[in-house]
Amino acid sequence: MRKLLFGCLLALSSALALANVALPVAADPVLEMHVMALSAELRCLVCQNQTIADSHADLAIDLRNQVREKLAQGMSDQAVVDYMVERYGDFVLYRPPFKATTWLLWCGPFLLMIGGVGFLIRNLRRRRPQVDALPPAETERAANLLRATTETKETK
Repeated sequence: MRKLLFGCLLALSSALALANVALPVAADPVLEMHVMALSAELRCLVCQNQTIADSHADLAIDLRNQVREKLAQGMSDQAVVDYMVERYGDFVLYRPPFKATTWLLWCGPFLLMIGGVGFLIRNLRRRRPQVDALPPAETERAANLLRATTETKETK
């Protein structure tokens, strides 16, 4: 009885382990590799900084299926990318091109860094050293005290 129960548990655990492995959708492994390579260049529209190859969101799966269909129809990589950009905009590209509408995306971090360094330098140059100026009488008194202290040390 124990052997039967152990065998059933072993079969169930191996079935569950196999259920977690995602099998390629395309029958052709070359096409599937091509789909995944192209999917790595396209951004998931609902995920935070993930490609559609990495994402498990329903929209990412739909986009991968669209890429698979377009490649199976014989479209080139560039034609598929152009189709996706036409449909979803430049945001779908994981590395958007440098053009008039995306210049801030590419140059913004550098502009912020230059502005921050300039602000820091300006504030450091404007800063005046904190000097507590003593009145002349107090300065003279301090000098006399120092002289008296040094004279007593020299006589000892």
